[in-house]
Amino acid sequence: MRRIASITLLIGLALAHSAPAQVNDGSSAPKMRVYVGTYTGARSKGIYLLDFDPATGSLTSKGVAAETPSPSFLAIHPNRRFLYAANEVGTFGGKAGGGVSAFAIDPKTGALTPLNNQTSGGADPCALIVDPSGRNVLVANYSGGSLEVLPIASDGSLGAPSAFVQHVGSSVDKGRQTSPHAHSIDLDVTGRLAIASDLGLDKVMIYRFDPARGTLTPNDPAFAPVKAGSGPRHFALHPDGKHAYVISEMACTVTAFDFDPASGAFAELQSISTRGPGGKPGNSTAEIMVHPSGKFVYGSNRGDDTLAIYSVAPASGKLTLVGHQSTGGKTPRNFGIDPTGRFLLAANQDSGTVVVFRIDPATGLLKQVGRPVDVPSPVCVKFLPVGE
Repeated sequence: MRRIASITLLIGLALAHSAPAQVNDGSSAPKMRVYVGTYTGARSKGIYLLDFDPATGSLTSKGVAAETPSPSFLAIHPNRRFLYAANEVGTFGGKAGGGVSAFAIDPKTGALTPLNNQTSGGADPCALIVDPSGRNVLVANYSGGSLEVLPIASDGSLGAPSAFVQHVGSSVDKGRQTSPHAHSIDLDVTGRLAIASDLGLDKVMIYRFDPARGTLTPNDPAFAPVKAGSGPRHFALHPDGKHAYVISEMACTVTAFDFDPASGAFAELQSISTRGPGGKPGNSTAEIMVHPSGKFVYGSNRGDDTLAIYSVAPASGKLTLVGHQSTGGKTPRNFGIDPTGRFLLAANQDSGTVVVFRIDPATGLLKQVGRPVDVPSPVCVKFLPVGE
């Protein structure tokens, strides 16, 4: 029965990604919780919890959901019962390297109860995901330049690593690219191809992923290159499963690709700047996301403190810059688009705020809703529907 349930889940996920999603008007959408990962320090204590109303865009702080060291990036299990955090530190639990922490989600309050943790296999883990079958956590280590897979037990706790991959090499920037820096880990719609952007190598690495065994093996082709010195950071797949976008931190560009899910091959279509007129020196990019409708792509600029907004050509997948929106704070990191597709929440790390924007369904442009909500050193926002 478990095998049948897993196959059914994978088929459902594939069908859900086979065509752009229709945007909900919000009136029938369930209330949502928002979990915010942070960098801990003088003000932040760990993971924060917010209540979000998808009908109005109202956002309310509920305080600390769990205390844990620098849970910069979060992932929620498909069954909505567990949450996982990348502890982005150089030493965790008295051992060299970062960690991954597992939590049980209280369905009534949203509070998080610690289950256990495991080493991430390298220093400063900065991104993680749960595979669609719910069997594994995949994590990318920035300073370690490596990837790791951690199996998930039936109670949500994490087992010992089932796979570890160490990236090797360098690129042209002698200040930042003398070694690998794995900066993201994602899966395609089948859940069988793992894609990792490595800032230090100027490559998007491609692996075959076996969710039953929790293994990663090099694909052929093994990577997609980006322009030397670009520093690829994060990756986003279009809902059609055939186009992909990589945002590069150092070059401040988005590279659009054709993507063949059968072979795992990427073919570059274009590279387009994230910057607007009057941009500030020293800008770098952070996050990239495709709107659920497939019509728009968004990317964050740290320094300019804006979101770049692009429209997507339906047939080719190429991007056209629509405009820029101030995030209403300093140093926007990750942002999230709510499941209805009506709102975007931006995490401003250095101003300690999360800001809500309403998305224009025709143009993709953004308009701020309400006042910023205080969250210390926010990095990542994740939505969890309540009551479905």
